[in-house]
Amino acid sequence: MALIHHADLHPDKMELLTSWLPSAAWFPGTGQLPLERIGSFRFDDPDGEVGIETHLVAVGLDVLQVPLTYRGAPLDGGEEFLISSMEHSVLGRRWVYDACGDPAYAQALAASILSGQGQAPQYFENDGVREDIPESVSVVASGMPDGEELADGPQPGPADLPVARMTTGDWELSVVRVLELGGEAVADPSLTATWNGQDVPVLLAWALPLG
Repeated sequence: MALIHHADLHPDKMELLTSWLPSAAWFPGTGQLPLERIGSFRFDDPDGEVGIETHLVAVGLDVLQVPLTYRGAPLDGGEEFLISSMEHSVLGRRWVYDACGDPAYAQALAASILSGQGQAPQYFENDGVREDIPESVSVVASGMPDGEELADGPQPGPADLPVARMTTGDWELSVVRVLELGGEAVADPSLTATWNGQDVPVLLAWALPLG
């Protein structure tokens, strides 16, 4: 479960993304701002220390997947992936990272894909009463394949998608940066999503065993 605070953010998340994304090597083209927010979803950090949130934003005709992590202190060795810091009116100063360089995200993504649990439910607390937050993106995690799929062995994902790759435990994870809205297929285990106006499941990430 992800507790979301009623808070003021400086800069806010869309301001932060608008400032940072054009400098990313995988950003599609130039001069296509502003960004349009499509939605977001979260994973749980088992230790409860790191906020793990993935944003889907449109720029021109492209839809980008932008995973971020929010930390209460700098990530050791994470300077390359630091995007900015922000002031959170409840939690104080937060360091914001491109999550594809944060081991907490890699672990949470692998846990989601391999277990089939998908995203974390989000909620507010108002006077001690929990108020669930409706999903803006519907995320489906496949879990581990079985039967014939498992017998066929792991299959590599699409070769032509811009992805970020990371490893955690015995797995290599591929996170799609610029989404293929036509519904690119990949062998499980994988993560897909739909949202308002996008009924065809879109590939977000997949996992391959190392070795």
